[in-house]
Amino acid sequence: MKIIIIGLGKMGFNIGKRLSQAGISVIGVDPNIKELEALDIRNFSWVKTISEALSQTSTPRLIWLMLPSGEPTESVLNELSSNISMDDLIIDGGNSNYHDTQRRGALLVSKGCKFVDVGVSGGIWGLEQGYCLMVGGDKQSIERLNPIFNALASNGPQGWSHLGPLGAGHFAKMIHNGIEYGIMESFAEGLELARSNQKFSIDLESLTSLWQHGSVIRSWLLDLLCQGMKSNASLDEVLPYVPDSGEGRWFAIEAIERGIPTPAISQALNARFQSQNNFNFGFRILSIMRNTFGGHKIHKK
Repeated sequence: MKIIIIGLGKMGFNIGKRLSQAGISVIGVDPNIKELEALDIRNFSWVKTISEALSQTSTPRLIWLMLPSGEPTESVLNELSSNISMDDLIIDGGNSNYHDTQRRGALLVSKGCKFVDVGVSGGIWGLEQGYCLMVGGDKQSIERLNPIFNALASNGPQGWSHLGPLGAGHFAKMIHNGIEYGIMESFAEGLELARSNQKFSIDLESLTSLWQHGSVIRSWLLDLLCQGMKSNASLDEVLPYVPDSGEGRWFAIEAIERGIPTPAISQALNARFQSQNNFNFGFRILSIMRNTFGGHKIHKK
């Protein structure tokens, strides 16, 4: 098999490398490949343009996109839509909004192309441990991609699932990331409370390490947290700024539109917004109100 991978960032490159290790021929596309030029990886080559990659492959092609959501994915799909051949199969493995996925798929299918969406979880550890793949699309296309998914997934066929028609994969990944937000926020709030009690002065690295053994909250996220705290024990050099990549917002909007209460995950998203507000203007408003109705002191710099 041969596959084109467009986007050789951390995820795209590792996906390409894992496939190449499984004996699948990979052509990576990225305009900035200087760091890769000195590497010699079996079954893995790279070019700078999509046109170069298309010229080196015969139809029907397999093309995997691993790009940021929004405009980067949109522009590449627009370029591909003018150059694809009948029965070429495009896979969007980025974190696209599932509404965009369904719209793009309708356009590509009208041109005779196949389109599949894959929500990919596993982060930078996927190269070594394999990925969890949430797949959406038509059954025939999924069957064609079985060797690709089996090579990428953790535990082979157990590590991926065809969840439904086009858009189902990205929808499932949106849900996955919303849950991830909630779990992370729970750890953050719990450990902040533990740290606040100076009477006990509990060592948080020891506490998180303890929870890895037999605790009902043990998890891979806890393992990663524990590992991160070992190298940043005091957290003094860690800026309290937590970006959000978009999926949490889509989750919240979807829940509102469907009338589904999701207080824990919505609050986790709001906490990230709060960390991004360098001016904390809202807190200043709260301080003014507490002063005016209750005479509470306004703390100033």
